[in-house]
Amino acid sequence: MNTPSATLATFAAELRFSDIPEPVVRKTEDLLVDWFGSTVAGHGSRPVESITRFALATGPEHGPSEVINARRTSSPFLAAMANAAASHVAEQDDVHNGSVFHPATVVFPAALAVAQQIGASGRDLLAASVVGYEVGIRVGEYLGRPHYRIFHTTGTAGTLASAAAVGHLLKLDAAQMQHALGSAGTTAAGLWEFLRTAADSKQLHTAHAASAGLMAAVLARDGFTGAAQVLEGPQGMAAGMSTGADVACLTDGLGSRWATAETSFKFHASCRHTHPAADALLQVMQAHGLRPQDVAEVITQVHQGAIDVLGPVVRPATVHQSKFSMGTVLALVAQFGHAGLTEFDDHFLSPLTQTFRDKVSMVLDAEVDSAYPRRWIGKVIVKTTDGRELHGRVDEPKGDPGNTLTREEIEAKAHRLARYSGGASEAQMQTALQRLWAIADAPRVGLLLGAA
Repeated sequence: MNTPSATLATFAAELRFSDIPEPVVRKTEDLLVDWFGSTVAGHGSRPVESITRFALATGPEHGPSEVINARRTSSPFLAAMANAAASHVAEQDDVHNGSVFHPATVVFPAALAVAQQIGASGRDLLAASVVGYEVGIRVGEYLGRPHYRIFHTTGTAGTLASAAAVGHLLKLDAAQMQHALGSAGTTAAGLWEFLRTAADSKQLHTAHAASAGLMAAVLARDGFTGAAQVLEGPQGMAAGMSTGADVACLTDGLGSRWATAETSFKFHASCRHTHPAADALLQVMQAHGLRPQDVAEVITQVHQGAIDVLGPVVRPATVHQSKFSMGTVLALVAQFGHAGLTEFDDHFLSPLTQTFRDKVSMVLDAEVDSAYPRRWIGKVIVKTTDGRELHGRVDEPKGDPGNTLTREEIEAKAHRLARYSGGASEAQMQTALQRLWAIADAPRVGLLLGAA
């Protein structure tokens, strides 16, 4: 059947490294290095350590695939699970605006684990990763804004992204790839309700998506069948998870529009919905020489998705929950010029942060909302204690493709994340980053940090 699911599966199965434009390959290398830094940043995080302990206790003592922060190896399934959990907790992993989807945290853990298992080349890994990004982003765009209101797209679309990446590495044909996507879709999950009580579920979302997608691809290679139209069928994902799915998104520009290259890096260590307003506030404060105590009120003009996700977080109780508090993020930016990992750890409950937090509100803005999710515009109104009303606007937050991070900034970010977590020494990181920057020339993907 010539269906959108079949077309997407065919693309995922048949794409070759030589088909990918060189700038997209280079961007994929950037994204891989950025993901690795986020993974190391997860070292020592309580929910990550819990999932990692489960993986190591469940799996073999030794295996072909690297559990990066444990300096151990295990099965591909369990390594993907642990590394996916680790790479999402610091809130520094990448995001694709139009799909509101974090591709790296579900694509790279699964692809790396299987590449290490089968001895794939670096080019094989990069091509498979592009497949995962292209599929996952289009599924996220297809499910759309109504889906994201309830479901964490990285947990749902991410399961299919993982399956596509692994299926490509395993050289599934188009029919097998369609079965892999079918099995991935029926296991896709992830609900936003966890934010209300500061639960640990977000790390479980990525751990499950990466490992379940991997499982779906391996099963498809073994002849296991999945729904042929799990995305657009009458009882498929859109039917159960969205009220506004646009089926054209599934095949939009396959092979010509490279959604991978549209992916943004994260500058602040917080939910991406806070970044546009944070950058707009920083613009106002720098332009007018304001101090936090000079600010009487901040009105952030936002899209509905920001209100849906951030609105329930009024009084954050944990560091991770505070990263979904617009007021907390803006309070840290006002004090320090950025909202980094150390700033959250040391200051998210300080009196100054809490005082500033309570001055911040969100209002729906028609322009910002109509541009979202393709563009994430930042607009703020800042009222000062001396009676002024100042306006700030940012059309591309730091990290977006038009305001991206350089390779030097990406590498510096990775080192900064490693220092924060203690997950690797400067020398260990430098060695791993050198391997990653040269991955396209690697005849075989090996361990990145190695054994303890």
